[in-house]
Amino acid sequence: MPDEGMQPPMAQGESDKATATTRDKGASFLRAFSILETVVESDAPVTASHISKTVGLPVATVHRLCKMLVEQRLLQHEIDGKRLLAGPRILQLSSRVLSGSHHDVERRIIMEALVEEIGETCNISVPDGMRMVYAERVEAHWPLRVQLPAGTRVPMHCTASGKLYLSSLDAETADRVLGHLVLSKETPHSIVSTKKLTSELADIRKRGYATDDEEFIEGLVAVAVPILDPNGRFCAGLALHGPKYRITLESALDRLPALQRAAQKIGALMHSNTAVP
Repeated sequence: MPDEGMQPPMAQGESDKATATTRDKGASFLRAFSILETVVESDAPVTASHISKTVGLPVATVHRLCKMLVEQRLLQHEIDGKRLLAGPRILQLSSRVLSGSHHDVERRIIMEALVEEIGETCNISVPDGMRMVYAERVEAHWPLRVQLPAGTRVPMHCTASGKLYLSSLDAETADRVLGHLVLSKETPHSIVSTKKLTSELADIRKRGYATDDEEFIEGLVAVAVPILDPNGRFCAGLALHGPKYRITLESALDRLPALQRAAQKIGALMHSNTAVP
């Protein structure tokens, strides 16, 4: 009697067909991945024709794969409906990688050393839709602290890291985003004018850092610097913040060099397989 646990041998034709199917699935995955890579690495939303030229695939194939990626929320269409950019699932994945990578311990050490040096709470935040989310946070050793734990989502227009991210967008994309961003009045100091915010973003681009002078929470000041990828593009913001009775905006800016050094170390760590001393 044949062993019930054993499967009958596969015929040659069936074996060839299974191999071909596996190969086709692998090729489709690589095509889809190359499209994702092209969109994510671009400095601005891209068209299907641009993707086609970059990855060397027919436009019809690109349209088909992009449709699938949009349905899976890995890509999304720009407001004009023609160009593509990273979708919510990619942004969520990048946040999870940042907060849960195998470099987590080393990144934490860098941030703890920074907090020890400057004496104020620091956080790393990444964009999440139309808000920023805290991916990492290290508290200063003070009895009175603002409770904004990792995972907190905050507005873009009135936080240092949020404005820093908006300033990293090209002018055309920034204009479109600002056209849809709700400029809520979180405090009497919040910027609620698109014109004034646009001017503020231009200043941030020039100086390379952003500030929050009681714009998000009354009595709280913050300074943020970018964590850059190997191509010099924004991938996260590193910020310090503290209550104004203890740290003024001017004294927070005195800590800018330490903040920038830590951002450079974290950026190098995120894009390297070696430890940062």
